[in-house]
Amino acid sequence: MIINQKNRTIKELIPLTKPTGKIRVKTRNMYYEYGKPFRSRQDDFTPNNYIEWQISYDTEKVPSHSTRVVYESRGKKKFLTELSFYLHQFYKWKMIRRDDLVKLNAYLETLDQNDLIANHKHCNITRTRPREIEINDIQFSRMTLKYPQLVYHFQKYQMVAEITVREKQKAIGVQPMLYFCIPVSELETASPLIGRTAEQNEIARFKFSKANYHVILEMVKIFGVLSPPHREDILGIIQRIIRNSF
Repeated sequence: MIINQKNRTIKELIPLTKPTGKIRVKTRNMYYEYGKPFRSRQDDFTPNNYIEWQISYDTEKVPSHSTRVVYESRGKKKFLTELSFYLHQFYKWKMIRRDDLVKLNAYLETLDQNDLIANHKHCNITRTRPREIEINDIQFSRMTLKYPQLVYHFQKYQMVAEITVREKQKAIGVQPMLYFCIPVSELETASPLIGRTAEQNEIARFKFSKANYHVILEMVKIFGVLSPPHREDILGIIQRIIRNSF
């Protein structure tokens, strides 16, 4: 992360050659298609490439950046990181206002549990009726699981937020997961990406600035409506920032 206090910008480092991390390069023709993994070291980048970033908002580990703000939620003390760190930084720069956070806090507090995405009637995981098929002389009943996916378009920007609802792996219930999707055209690199492959261990940069900082506030709002635990976390973060001037 590169913070420029004078210009009030934050540049996040985006690895282009790590297909198994939380930031991955993918490809698709339209936003509603399923994004496929992209071999950035073997194939040339095209305008259909984008970054899928499973962005975080807290961590139990001490973060590497110098500003280490702790908040408490669900009986745990955590550090602000990534999205919440950006929120805090732009709040300190007075670009995100106290009134913005007060309104968002009030909005999230009034939501009913059934209005949250994890509990919403339009976001249920479903399975199709069985259909008998044969594969390699073995009879199967074939069904298809359908996982809801929601796409939020940030106004005036090419980026989108995607929410996929899946089962929790280590607990009962469902877990909405948010991904921040950025066209590669929005990245800063030493030379244009389109028409070439990635260099070995190449790192791009994505810049949050006066031009797009509203994306941060909108993503925080979306995280707050994902599920009861997400809402509790986001309320804890917002109230921590409002309560203190740092």
